[in-house]
Amino acid sequence: MPQLEEPVELWTDDAGTPLRLVWRARRFRVSDTPTALVGTCGWWRPFAEHDVSPGRAPLEISGWRFQASADDGETHVFDVEHEPGDDARWRIVRLFD
Repeated sequence: MPQLEEPVELWTDDAGTPLRLVWRARRFRVSDTPTALVGTCGWWRPFAEHDVSPGRAPLEISGWRFQASADDGETHVFDVEHEPGDDARWRIVRLFD
């Protein structure tokens, strides 16, 4: 599971779910049901050191994990997240072969 920090072009549906991506000049189509990756809400981070018992910090979708295939059959599982500070751009952070 290599850690990556590579930009990727990602197309989503109206709900924000990934449909396809272009990575290293190759087009991949999502070929399974994407799984939302969650993390602590950005507005909560300044309070992260505080104890929130009996609950937990609020969460938001921080990225997606999905399987995608190229036209020639090459298939990977991608973890993608927004570029820091830019919700319009995406990057691959993990790649599973």
